[in-house]
Amino acid sequence: MAVYISGNAIRPGYIIKYNNNLYRVMSAEHRTPGNKRAFMQSKLRNIKDGTQTEVRFRADEQIERAVLEQTEMEYLYNDPSGYCFMNCESYEQMFFDDKFVEDSKKYLLPNTRVQIEFCDEKPIGISFPETVDLEVTDTAPPLKGATASGSGKPATLETGLVVTVPQFVQVGELVRVSTTSGEYLERVKN
Repeated sequence: MAVYISGNAIRPGYIIKYNNNLYRVMSAEHRTPGNKRAFMQSKLRNIKDGTQTEVRFRADEQIERAVLEQTEMEYLYNDPSGYCFMNCESYEQMFFDDKFVEDSKKYLLPNTRVQIEFCDEKPIGISFPETVDLEVTDTAPPLKGATASGSGKPATLETGLVVTVPQFVQVGELVRVSTTSGEYLERVKN
């Protein structure tokens, strides 16, 4: 059964069918130019090949939203055959290649639970929790007297992700990072 939404209802993160292909909505901005009709200016990324396109959807236009099945899976390890994930219910293991995991690997640690999105029984994306806790592996030592200033310093985390952290954060500490923006949120207290 197909689910249709109006052009005004498009939101970033949605998967839609457009020109017989699946696209992920990267951004959607509602515009009303002067005395003309409103439209939704959207950036779409093709799920299969990764190409991006910009499309204007009329407010009254009907767009088919893809029905996704989400399965909770746990990341186990990475080897030459790919990234290994285990279904948390059936314990079935699946391997995904670098292209599928893409930028998500900077948030992946062994035993991380994620939602794998499937459409027509084919995996199309990974959905992370809002935040992940990662250990700082490399950063400059704290500057004396810099605690009051808002200056930050770069820190490399255990997955290779580089974020800007406050001066007081040191090597070996856990920090909480947003998976949507990739920014430092807070230091994790043990």
